[in-house]
Amino acid sequence: MHTILGAGGPISNALAKELEKSGIKTNLASRREIKTRPTETWIKTDLLNETEVVRAAKGSDVIYLTAGLLYDKTVWKEQWPKVMDNVITASEATRARLIFFDNVYMYGKVDGPMTESTPYNPCSEKGEVRTKIATRLMEKVKAGDIHASIARGADFYGATDTMNSFFDMMVLDKYTNKQKAMWLGNPETLHSFTYVPDAGKAMYLLGQNPGSDNQIWHLPTARSITGYDFINLAAGLFEVKPSFIKVNKLMLRALGLVNKAIEGTVEMYHQYQYNYQFDSSKFENYFSVKPSSYKEGISHLYSSYYKAKRV
Repeated sequence: MHTILGAGGPISNALAKELEKSGIKTNLASRREIKTRPTETWIKTDLLNETEVVRAAKGSDVIYLTAGLLYDKTVWKEQWPKVMDNVITASEATRARLIFFDNVYMYGKVDGPMTESTPYNPCSEKGEVRTKIATRLMEKVKAGDIHASIARGADFYGATDTMNSFFDMMVLDKYTNKQKAMWLGNPETLHSFTYVPDAGKAMYLLGQNPGSDNQIWHLPTARSITGYDFINLAAGLFEVKPSFIKVNKLMLRALGLVNKAIEGTVEMYHQYQYNYQFDSSKFENYFSVKPSSYKEGISHLYSSYYKAKRV
């Protein structure tokens, strides 16, 4: 049996689909009820409650941590360390393998490609939190207390079931409604985006391969391209003009006055102002897989989701 802690988000949903296709019995652990398929069981779970986390993970062979907390640095400082400690306790209690879906905030501003060996050098408070919990997890691995891996993704797109990706909301959804897109930061710089279905399949592969344990993995992600390239590609596939508004840091701060999630993005602005190059060649070579190209990903999203929404 496999258990997804923090189920209900885009990555966990994509992972759950892969597990369901394989017929693997899966616990979906979350505070909010989730509609389940025949192979799935929903377990009401507060990740801040150690007892509930251990109960949800009972009998598991593999545990996935895919939680997304409120995008607020104060919440992150208070809750992420507790969540990680509770999940580590559950892994120790069940002897289940643990796979933690993480981001790249701990790397800070990187000059060149980000790889699994890139040093932690956070330049944001959220990055400091991610550094703390990732370090805590791998210390337990090095001590031999648990078998765990960290699976990192870049900014993602293709989160159609939750619509909480910047690229989905501010580019694809805008073009669907024949509106101007919005681009965060400098469109001349390089940026990498992980396609959600690719991330779900990659998490599934890690769960099926114990030999991949006890290390860091960058999930399959197409090579970075510029914002202008993203805009032109999306506009061409959606058959609209490649018009867009540049969102600078000042505009972002203003929008943050009325939207807490946007306010939380301000300290991460460096990721959109400078090159953001995510390297997933280690995973690609080990598992002999290739990420979807941006053309393939956006084309599939258009035909399977956005086409029906067009005004």
